[in-house]
Amino acid sequence: MKRLFRFVFAEIQWLIFRFIAIYSKLFLLPHKNIPTNTPNAFEKFKIDKYVPIPMRDGVKLFADIYKPPVEDQYPVILIRSPYGIREYYTYMLAYGKYWAKKGYIFIAQDVRGKWRSEGEFEPMVNESQDGYDTLDWIASQSWCDGNIGMMGESYFSYTQWAAAITNHPNLKCFAPMNMNVDIYSLGFPSGAISLQLISGWIAEQHTKTFRNLLRLNYWHLPLALMDDEANLSSSLFKEFFNHSTKDPYWQQFSLNQYYGDISVPGLHIGGWYDPFLDGVLDGWAGVRENAKNQFAKDNQWLLIAPIDHEHTQTDTGKIGKISIAGEDWDSAWLFDRHQKFYDYWLKGIKNDWEERPKVEYFIIGDNEWRFTEDWPLERTSYTKYYFHSQGKANTRNGNGLLDTRLPGDEPADTFAYDPRNPVAIAIETDYWALGQYLKDRQEVEDRPDVLVYTSSFFEEEIEITGPIKVTLFASTSAKDTDFTATLVDVYPDGYCHMIQEGIIRARFRDSDTHPTLIEPGNIYEYTIDLYATSFVIKSGHRLRVEISSSNFNRFDRNLNTGNDLGLDDDVVTARQTIYHNQLYPTHITLPINLRKE
Repeated sequence: MKRLFRFVFAEIQWLIFRFIAIYSKLFLLPHKNIPTNTPNAFEKFKIDKYVPIPMRDGVKLFADIYKPPVEDQYPVILIRSPYGIREYYTYMLAYGKYWAKKGYIFIAQDVRGKWRSEGEFEPMVNESQDGYDTLDWIASQSWCDGNIGMMGESYFSYTQWAAAITNHPNLKCFAPMNMNVDIYSLGFPSGAISLQLISGWIAEQHTKTFRNLLRLNYWHLPLALMDDEANLSSSLFKEFFNHSTKDPYWQQFSLNQYYGDISVPGLHIGGWYDPFLDGVLDGWAGVRENAKNQFAKDNQWLLIAPIDHEHTQTDTGKIGKISIAGEDWDSAWLFDRHQKFYDYWLKGIKNDWEERPKVEYFIIGDNEWRFTEDWPLERTSYTKYYFHSQGKANTRNGNGLLDTRLPGDEPADTFAYDPRNPVAIAIETDYWALGQYLKDRQEVEDRPDVLVYTSSFFEEEIEITGPIKVTLFASTSAKDTDFTATLVDVYPDGYCHMIQEGIIRARFRDSDTHPTLIEPGNIYEYTIDLYATSFVIKSGHRLRVEISSSNFNRFDRNLNTGNDLGLDDDVVTARQTIYHNQLYPTHITLPINLRKE
């Protein structure tokens, strides 16, 4: 009966979704985030629809080609997508219109096995070969002037990386956005299962992604059978659980091992509230440090915006209830950077791109763009804020404190983690639109299984810009468990805003290739990566760190048994102990930056 209810509910929501999509296609063009008031090279454009592009094995991949109205040779911008150049026609049409009017040819292609394109879809398997063949075909066309760039985020970004490592002579630049091409780390951050993400892979093997996701029951155990329970059997989903450590299986998908092969300029774009921020930072640094080609090393740019995966801040101007609106924030920010980048590398226009610093980032709170040559910033002062309590840090009403004093002889804090009742704010906080649906965390901090450490009120503003990590000393009654950490900005009225969050799975504390279970009762040191931010804590605010053992369903629930991941339906409650004393000084390391003059 529950399965039938979920199916019917999903069908109703799917019909609503389709109505909205059709309405948008008919009445809301051009796309509201596409600038419409910038000077155009052309006032009109034309489309060649469903153009077959042959691959070396004879399979045809279909594409829409948007052209300026005047027959001539133009540079080309290519997107390769598994999500349907027609299913999301409003989005692609808006992009096509924009670039064609700017004097580019824009191509949106369905990848192998998706939508109209022939062949079998095997996520990430064929993208390098098919990307190369697509670039080859484009370069041979009479309307291409020989200069091709690529763009797009998420899987569109993966297809860029996959093509870029082939060193096709006509690919002159790429602009990967919001993606981690270390696929193991993407699916298993610090050993935990990125549940909201990999559930998308289930639907990825079925056509109507949104519709299928609604049918999933994230609470199902064993987790590895969640796809079968929803009648969405996925071979790729099963493979995740067959390879829950970073074994050789992941090498066939992970492109971070090829950073050294990149030979073209790159514009690496990420968001402070995007789940793949770490991958963007790693990709930019990886090419700069490892590229065999000095030209490529010298021409990688990094842009970090105050966005989530769906760019909801472009519409709302807010992250949670924080406003980022101001004279430095507008809906055209992404197109402005893209166009300057492509104009320089594809058209040879001498704009200000060549003098542009290598790093541009948006600082939340000051609400302005900053520029620097390196990341992290040289002026950073890495400051340890230590945890303190009298043994009762449970809930925001407990006695947990956060300050720069080294801890003395202090009692530990304890809580019980029951996987049947996890912290589940993520279920109501869309992973992909995290900034838009960010919730006040006071309800989470009222739970007895959440330890809360809070600073005093800040008399002056402080700026946190750079990488963040928690060093945690803890023991547990279980053979394996999770520890989570969340950095929070506490407003004078009590509103609790998440700055960043992270997780560590105990068995992966030392290695993602050779995990080891823990000895119950022993004290271990854990490092919880909270990635990075650029965020101003205003005067009158406080800083807070939450420590718990679950963040469901952004991550899966650790069942505390120590058994194979995803294959277990046993559940054990774990007794967790967090230490903060002279011998075990648990703390968070914050990148504090001197305020500008």
